[in-house]
Amino acid sequence: MKCIKVPKKEAQKVKEMLMAKKLFALGYAPVAGRTYIYFPVNKEVKGYTLVEKEIIPVKKEELDFSSYDQIGDIVIVGEDVELVEAKKLLKRPNVKVVLRKKGIHHGEFRTQDLEFLAGEKRKETIYIEHGLRMKLDVEQCYFTPRLGTERMRIAELVQPGEKVLVLFSGVAPYPLVLAKYSQASLIFAVEKNPVAHQYALENCKKYMSVVLYNMDVKEFSYPEKFDRIIMPHPSAAQEFLPVALKHLKKNGVIHFYTFAADTEIPEKPVGLIRTKVPTFRVLSVIKCGQYAPKKYRVCVDFTV
Repeated sequence: MKCIKVPKKEAQKVKEMLMAKKLFALGYAPVAGRTYIYFPVNKEVKGYTLVEKEIIPVKKEELDFSSYDQIGDIVIVGEDVELVEAKKLLKRPNVKVVLRKKGIHHGEFRTQDLEFLAGEKRKETIYIEHGLRMKLDVEQCYFTPRLGTERMRIAELVQPGEKVLVLFSGVAPYPLVLAKYSQASLIFAVEKNPVAHQYALENCKKYMSVVLYNMDVKEFSYPEKFDRIIMPHPSAAQEFLPVALKHLKKNGVIHFYTFAADTEIPEKPVGLIRTKVPTFRVLSVIKCGQYAPKKYRVCVDFTV
């Protein structure tokens, strides 16, 4: 079968380009060599030489619904899912929209391009977690439903009267859960994405303990320090640790999120903290769900 030969370091970028231009031969899997990946294509690709490789068709399995994210009545599927499969998803209860990923999360706000595949043509929905309603646009706002258990875990750790700061707060899932299920006296939330901030304002309007800021976390300033700081930005949280330390009380707690392979836990997450924080004590290291095969979202709870 005709394929293009791509260096492994360029694989993700090239795959996204092939999917966007509908050049990827769906129904077939790439073949990985030692230093190259061979992508099956349905026509010539400018800038790449076609080579012949033996490609085995991907066996179509029954849809594994658990492998997709459902946010409200919207289901987000992978790049290889086709219309016939999407229509099967629409038969499930409370599924009215199926969107297909177009590449990975990108940009300053970690958003993801999504295309309509089946159902109603919209990207806004209402997600319910622990009895809390959150409205959001799933394309314009970063959000993962896979942290519901983790958000409740943090709420249960908050002590009565604590002042909590949530950096990268998005549409305010952490502030909402803390406002309802903890006895925090004050919850400050900082989010730079103006679209996510507007949704957060709507989502939190009944909770007087939540104060929302639409700004870069590096520009946030407040005269008092916080008992607890939450940093749910797993792709780059270590860059903002000095900001968190500036706002943390002595003996305060930081919840630091990152990604790590199973074999890298706890050394890698703790090591990232050590690059910015000279002295600290680890309270716990928690796996918060699988992010990719053998790769996890990890939270390190530590005190300074």
